[in-house]
Amino acid sequence: MNREWLTELERRALRAAQLADIESGLRPEQYAGWRYWPAECLESGMRALGALEGPMAGGPAMIAALYVETAGVYFDLPGVEPWDETRDARTYAGPWPVVAHPPCQRWGRYWHGGPSVRVRKIRGDDGGCFRAALSAVRLWGGVLEHPEASSAWKTFGLPVPTRGGGWIADLDGGWSCCVEQGHYGHRARKATWLYAFGVRALPSLEWGPSDGARLDEGFYSAEESRARRAAGQVPVERLSRAERLATPLPFRDLLLRIAGSVR
Repeated sequence: MNREWLTELERRALRAAQLADIESGLRPEQYAGWRYWPAECLESGMRALGALEGPMAGGPAMIAALYVETAGVYFDLPGVEPWDETRDARTYAGPWPVVAHPPCQRWGRYWHGGPSVRVRKIRGDDGGCFRAALSAVRLWGGVLEHPEASSAWKTFGLPVPTRGGGWIADLDGGWSCCVEQGHYGHRARKATWLYAFGVRALPSLEWGPSDGARLDEGFYSAEESRARRAAGQVPVERLSRAERLATPLPFRDLLLRIAGSVR
């Protein structure tokens, strides 16, 4: 694994795991390999804490949902520990596998802030959220979600999936795919890229185009919008920001199942 992604989060996680290891009799020289085998680290840590007996056939006892909306769809679910903005998911130090929804504003089509912004933003300037989310997925196992064509994939060297579907492997043992949330209850097609790591088996998803419609006008500037409307183009219904960002319950459950299959 590329150790670049496992920085301070890795060190905090290993320190936390080592406290349990002292009681279980594991030797310090055994810790080093864990940074390359997050699933084994999770299982050993759970056994050391007495939280697991026998094989992990039923999956982990808990899943951490990172960068989620306060009081949103990941709250009040048994077996799910939600991390909203107030908890700062960048500080997550395990031991559970994760479903990660890091902020996407600085990685998408309008990373600079849009056509009317006065001060252009910086591409990828998300306060380290994506880097921390990727590190957590690779360290503890689970799945990360971002919009299709997120420039974070290129920045962090993740395999770019095809729009038609299917999982694509990287050299570190992770897998990427493109899936449309329209297959899972979203009003729009909402093409989404996933990156999974450390799972038992990759699910076959609903690949290809969904029935969801494009619900925005897709203009690049206010000038283009005015010109198109002057030419008689009828405005298309728009989604609210909350609707655009919403995670449909069937899609949430899909991501939880992927994270729940961590070895």
